[in-house]
Amino acid sequence: MTQLLLAGGFALLLWWVGTASVLYLDGRPRHTWPTSMAAATVLAVLALGGLAASAGHATPAAAYLAFACAIAVWGWLEMAFLMGYVTGPDQARCPPDATGWRRFRLAARALIHHELALVGALAAIAALTWHGEQRFGLWAFAALWAMRLSTKLNIFLGVRNLYENWLPDELRHLESFFRRRPVNVLFPVSVTLSTLAAVLLVQAALAPGASPVEAAGWSLLAALVLLGLLEHWLLILPLPVDALWQWSLRSRADATEAQGTSTTATPTPPDRERSAAATSG
Repeated sequence: MTQLLLAGGFALLLWWVGTASVLYLDGRPRHTWPTSMAAATVLAVLALGGLAASAGHATPAAAYLAFACAIAVWGWLEMAFLMGYVTGPDQARCPPDATGWRRFRLAARALIHHELALVGALAAIAALTWHGEQRFGLWAFAALWAMRLSTKLNIFLGVRNLYENWLPDELRHLESFFRRRPVNVLFPVSVTLSTLAAVLLVQAALAPGASPVEAAGWSLLAALVLLGLLEHWLLILPLPVDALWQWSLRSRADATEAQGTSTTATPTPPDRERSAAATSG
């Protein structure tokens, strides 16, 4: 039980700090994005190396390192998406008359490059870890991918809370594919399967015959799935979720204020010409 609590706290910390960091960097002025992306890329490359190195060690420390590295690679992909570097070939809004399969196809084209990047990263991590002593980094990334795919499908079908204010201007066209509903038919399936997966992972972590690395690894995965389950419930519950990320979302307001100040303080060339003409007159 101690291992389960420790893993839960570790996963919660990475989840909160990682999400908040991505939101903060994405909310900063656009000219800072290349630097942020370059730094995240270096971190992602180091994380891939960490995944390969930790796979050869069947210890709890190696499981924790692999888990953290998987989160770092995931964060890089999320930044690439939210900053508009890896999205899809179409950036047009969904036509009002698009329904059914056509609407789904258009939505898929709006972000298919990101989905392919996720699958490619999953394949790369599998290649780096498959023949190792433990593969908890791979399972963590796979769990993140499955939970995020479920979240995207639920938002597409319709939920109460869409968090469209988290999208930068470059991705505002994606709002047209969202639907606001109290709940959809997929949601009960998503939360039921996630709950079942979490229960099975907790049982595996607490099993009498579990080795130390298994107890640590399954506990980390159980915590990750439970956090994903929480994210699903936050899609439909009437809660002020933005309060969880208040400090990270502040960067968007700061960037907007800075842009407004710059626009007000620096007149355009025609404005300067008119001011000079008025003074000479």
